[in-house]
Amino acid sequence: MLLEAIGIQKSYDGVKALNSVSLVLRAGEVHALVGENGAGKSTLIKVLTGAVQPDGGEIRLHGQPIVHNNPAISHKLGISVIYQQPALFPHLSVAENIAIANDGNKLWKKVNWRERTTLAIRLLELIGTRISPDAVVSTLCMAEQQMVEIAKALAGNASVLIMDEPTASLGERDTGNLLRIVRELRSRGTGILYITHRLEELFGIADRVTVLRDGKNAGTRDLAQVTSPELIRMMVGRELETLYPKLDIKPGEIVLELRNVSCRRSKVKNVNLGVRRGEIVGLAGLVGSGRTQLAKALFGLDRISEGTVYIEGSRVEIRSPGDAAKYGLAYVSEDRRRHGVILAMSIRTNVTLASLDKLSKHGMLQELVEREVTRALTNRLTIKAASIESPAMSLSGGNQQKVALARWLLTKPRILILDEPTQGIDVHAKVEIYQLIGALAEDGVAILLISSEMSEILALSDRIAVMAQGELVGMFDRKDASPDEILRLALRGSDSGPRSQN
Repeated sequence: MLLEAIGIQKSYDGVKALNSVSLVLRAGEVHALVGENGAGKSTLIKVLTGAVQPDGGEIRLHGQPIVHNNPAISHKLGISVIYQQPALFPHLSVAENIAIANDGNKLWKKVNWRERTTLAIRLLELIGTRISPDAVVSTLCMAEQQMVEIAKALAGNASVLIMDEPTASLGERDTGNLLRIVRELRSRGTGILYITHRLEELFGIADRVTVLRDGKNAGTRDLAQVTSPELIRMMVGRELETLYPKLDIKPGEIVLELRNVSCRRSKVKNVNLGVRRGEIVGLAGLVGSGRTQLAKALFGLDRISEGTVYIEGSRVEIRSPGDAAKYGLAYVSEDRRRHGVILAMSIRTNVTLASLDKLSKHGMLQELVEREVTRALTNRLTIKAASIESPAMSLSGGNQQKVALARWLLTKPRILILDEPTQGIDVHAKVEIYQLIGALAEDGVAILLISSEMSEILALSDRIAVMAQGELVGMFDRKDASPDEILRLALRGSDSGPRSQN
């Protein structure tokens, strides 16, 4: 056995996060770890890497107990972890970030810049991405930063690699490259603990799966002997009738119309698109296709350099997020921890942040009204928290996403842009968000849905727009769309060499 967790116990304020959890990772194995948010996956990762000390139980590596574990010791022993949110230095280059994993304590060693660049190029080529080693990390999109994080972890030659939602922000092509690397690492004898909410990935990559539910082992199975519905039942303790509840809604008039919209800074070019009242338009494409960049331009985060935007038939100028909100646009970012919620603030403060003017009278915030509307929204969205005064950082990923949605729902938007709304959240939370999206469309909200999950785009959208290299290259009605045709268009012009930003 390579790595063993035996009877791990961990409690916070009397609540058991882990209750006698055991797991065995073999050399040359991909072992999947799944469960709903709050099931104990993150706590187990922190215990394995020494970031959290368990209340009971034991961790063994190659049969030997790890005593007084901490992150430095676990890293030295060859345990490396890739977290869902990239932990990179934004103002350093890709090559410098990757080199950090190799430099260790060599503080006074002369820097060999050519060696650093060569190492970065080799590792980036290994994982199948063409990001420039000289690119400054802050210029990369979230998905590209995740790829750099993976290259950085590979630089440490770990024998145990823990991957926490590694494909959450990746498109299909980059996901395929990543899974190819996982298989290659497995063939070299690396033990990989693979945490994901994308159950469909597991059957092509994992050998065994362990399910956690409410801090306990719900079972370990060989992937060849289990089905996706059985895994879902193990995770939630009941059957889920359907993952994609799609309402049959007849769209109304056009609410948002783009005519030849371009953004020179983010290389979005000549986009023509309309979204109707009560319609869900899916925006598909590979990482770097311009989907998020178009969303940011529409919300005033980037400046539209050419073209016109019409809202309910009237031409508008959107120079800032304030302008966008004034015209009834709302935008839920793909990076909820940086742009979706303010982790140190309470749920109440996060929910009402964009609506303080509506909740104020004579310049004074009406706190009673603020609490009432926050409670109403948290109940509507079934946000699970001890109190509306709980900090956002205390919530699971799915509940943080609901808080980000609640903030914009309070503004009563006419147009809602959702960028990867279910990224990194569990199956049950996904279903709840899908139901909410359907209810908003039924209420007449025009929705632009960006997702890297093909099944999500196909199931939820009324129409699907495909982007490649900053351009809109195709449009399908729901009944005519197919994964093969969408991917064929998305791949158009995607092999144009290294890029430092999208």
